Amino acid sequence: MILPVEFYKSDTLTVARELIGCTLVSHVGGAETRGVIVEAEAYRGPIDPAAHSYKGRTERVRALYEGKGLAYIYLIYGMHWCLNISCGPEDSPDCVLLRALEPTGGVETMSKRRHTDRLANLCSGPGKLTAALGVTRELYGARVYDGDSKLFVESGEGGVPVETSKRVGIDYAGEAKDWPWRFTLSGSKYVSKRP
Repeated sequence: MILPVEFYKSDTLTVARELIGCTLVSHVGGAETRGVIVEAEAYRGPIDPAAHSYKGRTERVRALYEGKGLAYIYLIYGMHWCLNISCGPEDSPDCVLLRALEPTGGVETMSKRRHTDRLANLCSGPGKLTAALGVTRELYGARVYDGDSKLFVESGEGGVPVETSKRVGIDYAGEAKDWPWRFTLSGSKYVSKRP
């Protein structure tokens, strides 16, 4: 079952935690690829110095202001796409960054896109994840709650063991760098970095 838009209207930390164990699906280039979300980070708009929307609305973060359950995609280091999903309270431009997946479908396509057959390395980082699933800026604003979208999220079994830790790569964010807003599937070998 595809997660409904209402799922993304909950508290941002709750959304990030509950996405663990759900399945991200892409239909790009005539191929379906999918994987279980094993790592995600929450970003809470105007109260979070690590959030891209911390300083207000810009064209870059437009999707965070246009609704919940939308793909917010941006480029880092000039070479890697990162996939976020808009979520949280109606008046707050929050999102969840998807950091890692356990590949479960379309693995051959993922391997070709990533030029590796090491399963644990296919989607173990935000840039690896998007490369494996064929996600680029072309999917910016995609409705991940819509089964007709090229990118959507299916519900998981629920109740999976989740660990919390500090977010990755945000040392510039003052005290926010220590907030435990990173969620990982306990014991997963597919996460980007061990908590």
